[in-house]
Amino acid sequence: MAHILVIEDNTTMREGIVQILESMHLDVYGASNGKEGLEYFHMTQPDLVITDLKMEEIDGMQVLQEIKKHTQNTLVLMITAFGTIELAVEAMQLGAFDFITKPFPPNMLRVKVNKALDVLQTKAENSYLRQQQMKKTSMMLIGKSEAMHKVQQQIKKVASLDDPILITGESGTGKDLLSRTIHQIGPRAHKPFVKVDCTAFTDEFLESELFGHERNAFPEASQRKQGKFELASGGTLFLDNIDKISSAMQTKILKILQDRSFTRKGGNKKIGVSVRMISATSKRIQKDKELNLFNPQLLQILQSTHIQLPPLRERREDIKDLILFFLTRENNKTGKDIQVSNDAMNVLAQYTWPGNIRELQSIVQHISSIIKTDIVQKNDIPTEIQNNAIIDGQK
Repeated sequence: MAHILVIEDNTTMREGIVQILESMHLDVYGASNGKEGLEYFHMTQPDLVITDLKMEEIDGMQVLQEIKKHTQNTLVLMITAFGTIELAVEAMQLGAFDFITKPFPPNMLRVKVNKALDVLQTKAENSYLRQQQMKKTSMMLIGKSEAMHKVQQQIKKVASLDDPILITGESGTGKDLLSRTIHQIGPRAHKPFVKVDCTAFTDEFLESELFGHERNAFPEASQRKQGKFELASGGTLFLDNIDKISSAMQTKILKILQDRSFTRKGGNKKIGVSVRMISATSKRIQKDKELNLFNPQLLQILQSTHIQLPPLRERREDIKDLILFFLTRENNKTGKDIQVSNDAMNVLAQYTWPGNIRELQSIVQHISSIIKTDIVQKNDIPTEIQNNAIIDGQK
């Protein structure tokens, strides 16, 4: 049952609102002024606050600002007289959910409150779905090792923010998956996730890919094209291998992040854009010359948050869980029930995995497709892996 706080200094109005809401089988508390209302809010964190705009001492605008300073989860419905509608509109710009103009019929209040309850229900469902998505990907991103525990803590801190993120890690460590996970559990999950591999385009074509172009912008441009920044608006843009872009392209991306707008190639119209940028590179920030030559302003923005994904050889305690995760997924696809013997698991767990998670997944898929029994034995493992596994300190 939703919990609602009503703040109204007119006793007749307050009691009338409380009575209507209680008839809707809602849990309601009535406060006679802003001070009492805020004290109750801090104690109980209600789902919805209905507050009069004009009150002595602490008015509705101050109530709204105090609530929004502490949480975005509580919705605020403003009660306003006809002459203060402009203030109500201003309140909505500051985060109020809606407003209702008095005098109002009981049914109008019911409609507004039901609308708020629908929003609260949707928020709760989205929060649940994000939690489930986190659980689905946790085996691949979050292991038992200390290195992955650090990554887990970073994900929890940054997923709900809008700051750019730079993910670094060797090839195959899961940078693409991590970027998608951050998008899926964040507030932009219902908007597009757009990936661009910066190694897949020449500089000229990358500009068109990112920013789009107008018709006849260059000989091959037979029609207007939307760029990835435009397509990702409201969502997340993932630039993989960010270290491969040229200095000129770095400057253009920096300008977009600063101005939150861009111009299509061959055009002159400014296009506003809101994207969360996540970028990735296999380069080491402190050691690789390529990143030392990177535009320092852009690099500073991109790595507002830096997540370093460790290679598998530095998180060996996670390897067995990952093997079982991929094997279970293969079993679900094929209907088999393949298990791994202790000897085989020991070999797989002690291999250095230079290709990291991507290589491990590929090997599990390969073994699953060729094995004739229900138990993976040591001899079922490719010879190269057997020969290079370090067991008890020896090959």
